[in-house]
Amino acid sequence: MEAKEHLEAVFRADRALRDAELKLLAVRDRDQLVAVLVEAVKGARKLSDRPEATLRLKRLSDLLAQVQAPETIDALVDVLDDDDDQVRVAAAEALVDVGFDRFADLAKSVERALAKRRPGPALCELPWVLAEIGEPGAVSLLARFLLLDDADAVAAAIESLVEIGDPRAVKDLEKLKNDRREVDLDEGDALSATIGDLAEDAINELSAPREGD
Repeated sequence: MEAKEHLEAVFRADRALRDAELKLLAVRDRDQLVAVLVEAVKGARKLSDRPEATLRLKRLSDLLAQVQAPETIDALVDVLDDDDDQVRVAAAEALVDVGFDRFADLAKSVERALAKRRPGPALCELPWVLAEIGEPGAVSLLARFLLLDDADAVAAAIESLVEIGDPRAVKDLEKLKNDRREVDLDEGDALSATIGDLAEDAINELSAPREGD
């Protein structure tokens, strides 16, 4: 019977979570709700208790995606800069959802992140978010990632441009052909390549005749 009691407790907790979330999202003062969520992100990122920080940031990623505003999108980008893989996955998925609904707002948030030029996981993850959404405007945004000093972010942008498959990117990639900065091809893999090598491979792939041409 002990197991059954614990199971019922789980069900009660799920119902309580659902009810609390509905009440939170129903707050009429939208500015207050946005401010509370943004402050919660800042607070969670300062926590020394990493399991608690991870729990909060994952939940906040879902909530921020449901309360769409420029401030909450910026907050999601901040969450994407976290060191925890689980947190980054949650934030990236939330940003993709937001991007499908409000790409223009997401693009402005990405531009703000690029303007800061602050090295970190977010600049390496945002290209994949843009590639997943696949909007035509993503190509010009990704071209700006190619100008960054962070080689890993540049590599992510190159691979994301290949994923999108737009030949317009070739002119921007041409500028990187002689770039000798090295990056690891895969996390935990001993293999590496230069940015120039990745750019040349991308140019070849994007320039190749496509099926139906």
